[in-house]
Amino acid sequence: IRRSAAAKEPFFCYIPTAIPHAAMHAPAELHAKWRKVFPQFDKKIGRYGAGGEACPNVVNPIAGFAAMMEHLDNEVGEVLALLAELGIDDNTLVMFASDNGAHKEGGHNPAFWNSTGSLRGYKRDMHEGGIRTPMLARWPGVIAPGKTTAHLSGFQDLLPTMCELTGQPVPKQNDGISFLPTLRGASKKQAKHDYLYFEFCTGASKIRSQALRTGQWKAYRPVGKPLELFNLATDPYEKNDLAKSKPDL
Repeated sequence: IRRSAAAKEPFFCYIPTAIPHAAMHAPAELHAKWRKVFPQFDKKIGRYGAGGEACPNVVNPIAGFAAMMEHLDNEVGEVLALLAELGIDDNTLVMFASDNGAHKEGGHNPAFWNSTGSLRGYKRDMHEGGIRTPMLARWPGVIAPGKTTAHLSGFQDLLPTMCELTGQPVPKQNDGISFLPTLRGASKKQAKHDYLYFEFCTGASKIRSQALRTGQWKAYRPVGKPLELFNLATDPYEKNDLAKSKPDL
């Protein structure tokens, strides 16, 4: 970012982070701070080794999660502060997103934090709690503070969005749709997906569950069980299965 700003060149910067993934490891001073807030969980031990990783166990994973979130918030703040220091924050689009819903590994307790906002399911579920994740965008002078959108999108749409923004061709094998019109407030010009498809597999080919979203409707099918149908416009928490009452859909 500093090099690009000094050269007065446009730039693309991707900053991946594992936070708040298990295990619940954070800077010691932050963990100590949050253990004082949640001392009642000091006897709880968070264990993580999903892939045989040699991760140390974590005392008080509730405090560990809070510490990781504060650490992540600080890191994002450092990026925004750098943009301001370089005088380019008013001419930089910043986006922040997560790749899946809340998890339960390493002692994390998503119910304690209401991590899914009461949506049904968690990571690896095809219910909304597993696949509906937030995206935040900051673009001074283009996106008004506090503005929201219900535009249906997926990570496959990021590449064509960046390509349109920078005037680059979109690779032919990409099936995403640019959501730049939505970012710019031109929702009437926004092309939309006919549907979005999701699946969770064990290994490379064994499908465990599937979901398909088109407009307000969502079909969910766990393998070996009947298909379920939900109207997410009126039932975002997926409590009312309409499959039998609307077989035509």
